[in-house]
Amino acid sequence: MSAASRVSLLATLGLLVMTAVWGSTFVLIKGVVNRMPVADFLAVRFIVAAVAMFLLFHRHVARLERRQLWRGMVLGAIYGVGQLLQTWGLSLISPSVSGFVTGMYVVFTPILATILLRQRTPAIVWLAVGMATLGLALLSLNGFSVDAGVWLTLVSALLYGLHIVALGQWSRADEAFGLSAVQMAVIAFVCLLATVPHGGPTLPPDRDAWIAVLYMALIAGAGAMLMQTWAQAHLPASRAAIVMTTEPVFAAAFAVAFGSDVLTWRMLCGGGLVLAAMYLVELMPRRADKNKLPAEAVHHEV
Repeated sequence: MSAASRVSLLATLGLLVMTAVWGSTFVLIKGVVNRMPVADFLAVRFIVAAVAMFLLFHRHVARLERRQLWRGMVLGAIYGVGQLLQTWGLSLISPSVSGFVTGMYVVFTPILATILLRQRTPAIVWLAVGMATLGLALLSLNGFSVDAGVWLTLVSALLYGLHIVALGQWSRADEAFGLSAVQMAVIAFVCLLATVPHGGPTLPPDRDAWIAVLYMALIAGAGAMLMQTWAQAHLPASRAAIVMTTEPVFAAAFAVAFGSDVLTWRMLCGGGLVLAAMYLVELMPRRADKNKLPAEAVHHEV
């Protein structure tokens, strides 16, 4: 295996671990937001994450060029607004519909890459997008009605897709720490602004809530942002989006493991389709690589 292939594989595995961490937060978030406002929870979570990242990586931020600072701010604003829209949408629709509509970023990502970057998306990626979309529907969709919450969540999915595309273009491996810290600071600022109408954020009400918030701030927030920024310096946006569709698979697995849900045929079939989509974009091109080209040469078809 070439050096490029090894880095690509590590980036894919890193994204997979990050997505598993995200999937683990669904049960925790459900418990916390029942005891404090959603915007307040997001503000506290991302403020803690931003402070931690700046304490660790302030020198990396200082070394960023002005252009990368602005890019980090744009990326953070996109992601922060996406978080708020997704949460507001969730307050108006059922979680199952919200999960499916949010997962539509896997469809938006290759479309945006084609439109904005003039990339030619390989046919195998479009096949994987279709499989992942069907898998997400089986995992999450239980009735569908188009109302304001659906449209808000759909816009958030579009923003997540835009974030993935832009991060794939702007992220550099040697700048991942600094760029991640800038993004996190802007996400925290955007979420903090959302608490202004009711007088600013309230703190978590008890120890259990604080433990959950710290886990989601430091592991699922700061840690995940670092991993995504580094990994996307080595992966095309469409491929990264397919890998991240495993989030509802992990969410379902954790829900079953902790007793908040039961295993169903829809979970098995939907999870299988998402994993099959990952196989198509990650493993099949490697096996078809007869000319010993690096993995990135196969996936970066422009």
